[in-house]
Amino acid sequence: MRLFRQPAFLAAVAMTVLLAMYFAFVAQYAVAFVMADAWAAKVLGLALLVLPAIGLWYVVVEWRLGTTVQRMATVLEAEGGLPMHDGERLPNGRLTEDAAEAIFAVARLEAEHSPDDWRAWFRVAWAYDANRDRSMARKSLRHAADLFRAERRASV
Repeated sequence: MRLFRQPAFLAAVAMTVLLAMYFAFVAQYAVAFVMADAWAAKVLGLALLVLPAIGLWYVVVEWRLGTTVQRMATVLEAEGGLPMHDGERLPNGRLTEDAAEAIFAVARLEAEHSPDDWRAWFRVAWAYDANRDRSMARKSLRHAADLFRAERRASV
């Protein structure tokens, strides 16, 4: 499978391994504090146990989103519907502001006409990214992933 050879996937695996090592390190100290006799140490130990739990939750959520986005991209690629951003580009390869705005306008209209279509929201996410609005791109991608999962559950 070509996914396992992509640098972004390998970087995500490396970061996950590093985070797991860090969480194990923090958890080890947390347990040591909880086992101590002083109540302040016990409270600190319990607080330290919360951090790895939150981190683990975040890693699971991000991996779930990443695998769902990969599945969505695979489906769109097979359908010939991957977003292609054509337009005037800057010397660094990014779209000009006008070209990015035009792409976003088209994607937004598509999402307004088909609000329950994950494909439209996927394209909105890439249009936000072209406009350098990573926060909204991520929100749109999460929404697309939710719609994609719901569609998959409904079809099974």
